[in-house]
Amino acid sequence: MRDTHREFKDRLYGQLARLGKAIASPHRLEIVELLAQGERTVDSLATEIGLSLANASQHLQALRQAALVESRKDGLFVYYRLSDPDVFELSKVIRTVAERRLAELDRLVHEHFGNRADAELVPMDELLKRARSKQVVVLDTRPASEYVAGHIAGAISIPVEDIQRRLKELTKGKEYVAYCRGPYCIYADRAVEILRAHGRRARRLGQGFPEWRSAGFPVSQGAEPGGVR
Repeated sequence: MRDTHREFKDRLYGQLARLGKAIASPHRLEIVELLAQGERTVDSLATEIGLSLANASQHLQALRQAALVESRKDGLFVYYRLSDPDVFELSKVIRTVAERRLAELDRLVHEHFGNRADAELVPMDELLKRARSKQVVVLDTRPASEYVAGHIAGAISIPVEDIQRRLKELTKGKEYVAYCRGPYCIYADRAVEILRAHGRRARRLGQGFPEWRSAGFPVSQGAEPGGVR
C-alpha cells in the first residue's frame, strides 16, 4: 500500500511539474501575458517578442502540450488563446511572489520606470467608482486589436502612438486615467507623460486590463460604437 501511495505521489507531482516546466521560460511567460489580452497569431507574437516564427511556434507548442493554450485555424492563420482564465492567474501568482521575494526584480523595475510616485497610480476599485460617477475619462492605450478583444467598460481606445495626434479630442477640462497590458507595460506611462506635458490631468491605473477582468470588474468587447467621445 505504501509503495502504491508513493507511486501515486510521484506521478501526481510529475503532472504538476509539467506546468512549471512549460512556463519555465521568459518568452513563454511573456506569451501568456500577451495572450491574456486576447488571442494572437503566431506571426504577431513572434514580431512582438522579437522571435523567429519557428522559435515562437516551439514555445507555443510547449505551452500547448501542457494544456495552457489552445488554437484555432482561420484560413491561413492559426490563432492562439489561453485555455483557461486561471492560466493568467498562474502567471500573476508567479509575478506577485517575485515582487515580494526578489530584490533584483524591484531594482530592475526601478531602473526602467524610475520613481513612479509622481505617476499617482490609481487602484482598480478607485477607478471603478470614479468611472461610474463620470469623474474621469478612461483611456485604453493598447493596440486597437487588443481593445476590440476586451477592454474596461466605458474606456476609450487611443493607442499610445496616437495620443499626440489626437490631443485635440482630449480637452484640458477633464481628468484622464490611462491603462495598458499590466503593471510593467510602458504604454500607459508614456501616455500620462504626453498628456501631462500638454496640460492635461492624467494618471495611470496601477494594474492592467487582465488584472481588471480577473477582479470581476465590468468589461466590454468590440469597437467603440460612436468613436471617441
